[in-house]
Formats: sequence, C-alpha cells, structure tokens
Amino acid sequence: MNEVSARRSDLAFRIALNLRSIRGRAYPRIIGANREPSWIFFEAVLPLLTIAAYVFIYRAIAANQIVNANAETAARILANTNALVASVVLGGAMVAFWLNVLWSMASQLYWEKEIGNLQLYMMAPMNRMALLGGMAIGGVFMTSVRAISTLVAGVLVFGVVFQVADPLMLLAVFFVTLVALYGLGMFFASLYLLWGREAWNVSALLEEPIFFSSGFYFPLGGLFNYGGWGSVVGIVGSIIPAGLGLDALRQLTLGQTAFGGKFWVLSAPVELEILLVLAIGFLVLARYALAYLELLAKREGKLTSRHQ
Repeated sequence: MNEVSARRSDLAFRIALNLRSIRGRAYPRIIGANREPSWIFFEAVLPLLTIAAYVFIYRAIAANQIVNANAETAARILANTNALVASVVLGGAMVAFWLNVLWSMASQLYWEKEIGNLQLYMMAPMNRMALLGGMAIGGVFMTSVRAISTLVAGVLVFGVVFQVADPLMLLAVFFVTLVALYGLGMFFASLYLLWGREAWNVSALLEEPIFFSSGFYFPLGGLFNYGGWGSVVGIVGSIIPAGLGLDALRQLTLGQTAFGGKFWVLSAPVELEILLVLAIGFLVLARYALAYLELLAKREGKLTSRHQ
C-alpha cells in the first residue's frame, strides 16, 4: 500500500513539475512580449501591406474583366473577387502563426544553445516536451493577439464579410491546425539543433516557398487545377498543416460554393481528419527527436550531430 502511495505521490510531483515548466516557458511569451504595445501595432499593421498588394491585384484583374462582361458575368466576377480578398485576409492572419512556428519555435533550442541556456534545460528534471509545450502555448497566445488584430484590421479596411455556418467545426479546425503546426515546430526545433549553424539559413529558405505551396494568398486548390507540377507543389504544401487548415477555414467562412466549388482541395471534415493525423504524427516525431537529443547528450556530451 505504501509503495502505491509513493508511486502516486511521485506521479503527482512529476505532473506538477512539468506544469510549472510549461507555465515558466509560456510566461515570457504571454506577458513579456506584450509589455511594449507598439510591437502589437506594428506587427498587426505591417502585414496589411502584403495583404493590400494581393487585394489590389485581384481587384484590378476583376475590374479589367468586368469592362466587357454582361450583368450576370460581372456579378459572378465580383463574388469570386470578394472571396479571393477574404482568402487573402485569412491567409495573412495565418502567416503570423507560421512565422512564429518557424522562427520562435523551430529555432528556439538553437538560440538557447547560443546564449548558454540549453545546458540548464537539459539538466533540469523535467520532460523536454513540457519545455517546448510551454513555448507553444505562449506562442499561440502571443501570435493569436497579432493574428486577430491583422484579421480585424483587414476586415475593416477591405470590407470582407465572413459567413460562419458551423462555429464548432471552425474552432475544431483552427485548434487542430495549431496543434499540428506547433507539433511540426517542436520537431523542427530538434532538427535545427542537430544541424547546428545551418538552422538560421534553413528557416530563411523555407519561409517563402511555404507561403506559395500552402496557398497563404490564394486558394490551395488552384494549384491542383493546373495539374502536373502544380499538383506536386499542392501535395507538398498539404503536408504543412497550414495548407489544409487554411483550405478548411476558407470553406467554413466563405461557403462550399465559393469559386463554384472548384478551388477546394477536399471537404472540411476530411481535411480535419487529415490534420488530426498530422498533429499526432508531428508530436510523435518531436518526442522521438527530443529523446535522440537526450541520448546524444548523455552518450557523446554534445547536442549537435557535428563538431562546431
């Protein structure tokens, strides 16, 4: 009986310790990052410049097409253009999460190593997933404030109207997409640390290709309509959770019939199921990668796969 009580006490202590670790790593991202209000302003307003560029391009193309169109065709062109503008605004809001995953999550362990904190994290009696989990929770909160600000500003500036028919499905897709994204960030964090100095270059290299292949500024299904290399790029973009997540969010906020239903990859429920698989898969990969890091540290006394 005493042995059972001791085990329960030890389990409770470990859970409490990991919860404190999560809170400790989330705190600077929730509180510290918002101590300077001007940062929120600039991080919400500056992304509007990129969004505005795509909005003006889509509206200019529509204006050129409407010139010689009849009333029915003109109405269809305007509806498609408004849907494209809404897609751009949603994509601009999701950009904040992708950049946070790429720079704040994936490169975090490498940065901690550079400033001398990583050794302390590795020696601390906590689960490494708790360390990255705290970073992810703090990052979600910090980035959500900026993404919502960008979304609201985009709606007010460009007059976008969203029609949400299934709020619960929308929330489910959003949160599962975030879990999958930050699971990918945890996995990248371990890989970047193993790669060493190339982490920064890899982050910079992945940024723009993912913007394109995941359809941040246009419906992802448009790539599949081209066939050939377009389909290949679309499939690669679908592996990144932001691609399918954005496609499902657009369907749930614009309607299945937007664009004549031609630009969607799959139905929102099917994409939610795929996102669940991706979320679990990336979290499992992250756990194994972190376990390999611990083994490398114990066996060889280093945290990278090469001498630096």
